[in-house]
Amino acid sequence: MKYYTAQIKTRAEERYIRLFKSRYPELPVEIYFPKRTLDIRRKGVWVHTTRGIFPGYIFIELEAGKNITDYQWYFRRTDGFFRFLESNQNIVALENEDLNLVLHFIKKVGPVAGKSRVYLDENSRIVVLDGPLKGLEGNIIKVDKRKGRAKIKLDLYHESFAIDLAFEYLEPAAIPVDKRPQKNFVQFI
Repeated sequence: MKYYTAQIKTRAEERYIRLFKSRYPELPVEIYFPKRTLDIRRKGVWVHTTRGIFPGYIFIELEAGKNITDYQWYFRRTDGFFRFLESNQNIVALENEDLNLVLHFIKKVGPVAGKSRVYLDENSRIVVLDGPLKGLEGNIIKVDKRKGRAKIKLDLYHESFAIDLAFEYLEPAAIPVDKRPQKNFVQFI
């Protein structure tokens, strides 16, 4: 499979996908817009929100033998489309780290990234047990235990940006023994 990125009007990504699928249901393409859930406090009240992980961008999946140039005009004719990445003249498929990052959210996490379960080890480093943060520990740049959020740095097409993902903090005593990371001890005789 090949994956491409298109820039769409921000906060209109889901509307764009619905419109595209209703106009061209016969096209053999899959379109993804990964989302995340966050609890945000507004005026003292916690509100459960769902937002895009990559606001303003959708990801297009094509079979390996297909070419995006055969379908580009269908995307460009749909209201809300801005451009393909890198550009409309040079449409580049996702590769290497960019592809791994997008596949992490599309295939491993699912359509909506929920809360991860984490705890802090004895060196005050965050340890992720499960959830969308699993595998992204090296990208965490800030942790806010009070709000239950971790700010992670993501790179896509040579651009860096930071997003918040929700987590549930567990006390180390509450973690089952089989879920704790194993330590390698050397026994001296």
